[in-house]
Amino acid sequence: MSKICPLFSGSTGNSTYISYEDKGILIDVGMSCKSVLEALENAGGSIEEIRAIAITHEHTDHIKGLKALLKKSNASLLASEQTLETLMKMDIVPPKTQTIALDENGYCTNGILINRFATSHDCEGSSGYNVILPDGKKISVCTDLGVVTDEVRTAISSSDVLLLESNHDIEMLKKGPYPPQTKLRILSNKGHISNMACAAELKALLKGGTERFILGHLSLNNNTPLLALSSAEASLMDIGAQNGKDYLLKVAGPKNNGVTVI
Repeated sequence: MSKICPLFSGSTGNSTYISYEDKGILIDVGMSCKSVLEALENAGGSIEEIRAIAITHEHTDHIKGLKALLKKSNASLLASEQTLETLMKMDIVPPKTQTIALDENGYCTNGILINRFATSHDCEGSSGYNVILPDGKKISVCTDLGVVTDEVRTAISSSDVLLLESNHDIEMLKKGPYPPQTKLRILSNKGHISNMACAAELKALLKGGTERFILGHLSLNNNTPLLALSSAEASLMDIGAQNGKDYLLKVAGPKNNGVTVI
């Protein structure tokens, strides 16, 4: 059985659990080690089955519990070469941990293939991931990108399940409490994509065969689940597609998200 569960998703912390039978991986560890392990258990997983931890980038909401979790685990640490170098400089990686800088060949553990693709964010080596499970199912996780590049579009096409960033409502952000420089960062090509930008990508993805979507990394202050969902559904309605009939779409909350089985 293949499954994905966003254990945590949003501006407060991110961690995604992907598994096949009794083998699993994590993408990001952006909450405390204790919180991630509790959420993992609630999702039906365990630290013993985690064979690899892939990190998208070094911002705190993606690595907060990483060092503590690596000390408890025998999992390999995967990321871009730049991200691994940064994590080393930050003293995040315990000496015993096997580190793997992902290249075009990806990394395979227990039949689970993990491929990296580059994303546009305000740090060097920011990554998204495609995970190919032993049954051939493709799960893609793509957050923290200021713009959807052609490389990203190619990478996430034909996914069986896609977790895609839908970070903010533009008007809420513009009228919100953030300082002007923070707003400009979020809106830039090195920031985060909006509900509108996310929704615009879904049409081609659905036409390309992806029928299961999870909207993730919602801003706590500049978005709501209803706004993200409504924007996505309205975009797909333009091509005559209905949620629950032609595709399945849900919004990941900050925590306690259910498992999607594929």
